[in-house]
Amino acid sequence: MGPAVGQAKPAGGPHAVDRLAALLAEDLSAVDALIHQHMSSPVGVIPNLAAHLIDAGGKRVRPMITLAAARLLGGGGDGPRKLAAAVEFIHSATLLHDDVVDVSSMRRGKDAANVLWGNSSSVLVGDFLFARSFNLMVETGDIKVLDILARAASVIAEGEVMQLAAANDADTTRARYMEIIAAKTAALFAAAGKAGAVAAGRPGAEADALETYGRELGLAFQLVDDALDYGGRAATMGKNAGDDFKEGKVTLPVVFAREAADEAELSFWRRVMGGERTEDDFHRAAALIRRHGAIEKTLEAARLHSRAAVAALESLTQNAYRDALADLADFVVERGY
Repeated sequence: MGPAVGQAKPAGGPHAVDRLAALLAEDLSAVDALIHQHMSSPVGVIPNLAAHLIDAGGKRVRPMITLAAARLLGGGGDGPRKLAAAVEFIHSATLLHDDVVDVSSMRRGKDAANVLWGNSSSVLVGDFLFARSFNLMVETGDIKVLDILARAASVIAEGEVMQLAAANDADTTRARYMEIIAAKTAALFAAAGKAGAVAAGRPGAEADALETYGRELGLAFQLVDDALDYGGRAATMGKNAGDDFKEGKVTLPVVFAREAADEAELSFWRRVMGGERTEDDFHRAAALIRRHGAIEKTLEAARLHSRAAVAALESLTQNAYRDALADLADFVVERGY
């Protein structure tokens, strides 16, 4: 059994993502082959642009959840592997689209695809990857998993539209923001877990538990990303510090800082989140967030979701895969410190 939530991990050991990847090495190798097979096209820009993102060093966390969920429950083989590849394609497609919408210049420590190939190509290759994800789902011959991932793709799109509508809205509430990230981020984590369970032939309570695990993990993951945008470690995670601020996104650190603000600070938040931002405003925003302990509050919120993710696993058979998924939930929060 892995260490309990909150218990320190052994110093110097590989982190949880690497341990899970080692446990799933054979499956991940097969998934990588499926990904490269299905992103091939005689239209050269498609595989080139797709490979620029997909081969840029992403950890494949979402596909690993699908694979580990299936293995945890005694499943494996081609079905879960194809679903894992489909999950990675959905994720990659949303990243390509997001970078266009957000006018992002950096992704995974490299120039974003839209910078190199332009917005139109990025959007269209994202559409291609979405289509390929459905090809893979159909190849499994399981209508249940097709339904799970198709619904998730719809919810993700809804979440992105909700976030776009909330951009530059200084009055975005915590409840509204949690609704947005539950859709745009956590839905795919949840679907990844549930699809793996269903592919293993366990569509009942065990699938529900893994869906809950994925959802809670996804919420924790996004909240840590929110904190990193103001916490100084964003560059080490392959993103630019201050991107959320520059895009007018009211994330949880901003919500917490605004809740504790005085009138002058509220006026500042209304101005900068309303769209009137200067180059120097990010530094003041970060200072206000630090002053009110908003990063720590955001990380504590992430920790609560991480604990809920681990708790969701407790009803499942204890084995190496369950332990690795529990460790992953701990690591998602640890990376914020």
